[in-house]
Amino acid sequence: MSHHDAPTVTRKPRFRVHHLAKAKAEGRPVTMLTAYDALVAPILEAAGVDMLLVGDSLGNVVLGHATTVKVILEDMERATAAVARSVSTSMVVADMPFGTYEADPVAAFDNAARLMRAGANAVKLEGGAARAATVRMLVDGGIPVVAHLGYTPQSENTLGGPRMQGRGEAAELMLADALALQDAGAFAVVLEMVPDDVAGMLTKELAMSTIGIGAGPHTDGQVLVWSDMAGMGQWVPSFVRRFAELGQELRSAAEQYVAAVGDRSFPGPENYKAH
Repeated sequence: MSHHDAPTVTRKPRFRVHHLAKAKAEGRPVTMLTAYDALVAPILEAAGVDMLLVGDSLGNVVLGHATTVKVILEDMERATAAVARSVSTSMVVADMPFGTYEADPVAAFDNAARLMRAGANAVKLEGGAARAATVRMLVDGGIPVVAHLGYTPQSENTLGGPRMQGRGEAAELMLADALALQDAGAFAVVLEMVPDDVAGMLTKELAMSTIGIGAGPHTDGQVLVWSDMAGMGQWVPSFVRRFAELGQELRSAAEQYVAAVGDRSFPGPENYKAH
């Protein structure tokens, strides 16, 4: 067979900022799930997930912290690199952890650049209009930014824990925040625990894409923590649908392994060579 006869491999292009804008224009909902490692990320990508969020929920899900506030930049760099190495088409968005962007746009740029060098295609940061100058500096420097409004876990100490945000007059403030972030160059905003009518209003008013979590069906896309979505833990928030019960399956597999080793049925003859 000559090289002229070689089959043409059509590789799916990486999901990028302009694809998100196109999806909004066409009314196609986009998908985002969290991923923290090279074991799970390629499985989610193969399923067709548009964006993988290397979330600071890593702190709760993987590292065993009670809060995301404990997550440091090095944790995020390592997880981002692992995810980025293992995928080729999903957009990799990395969370900027608490303390890495709030005080100073220049320091924020340096820290965001570290996540981009680790393999991120964009970064996500929490907060409203107060973050606009930081978003502008990042975007001007070539770093795409996803904003995050509503319940912002890094601010749980001032918000009084996980509570619905944006009710009543707060909806107008949230719109003002979102417009300031959009004007600064953010290409998307995560809306967490926002009333569905408010999320719908923001989605209509904003040119940038909205990605909801606990924000109802009217956003441009949805995001969940993958282990919540797949039923890995005991408890999940009410806004999560468990699409599988992988935790029970994994426990069952481990129990069978323990039993098989205990009764010496593993390893069996097919698992080793006698000579």
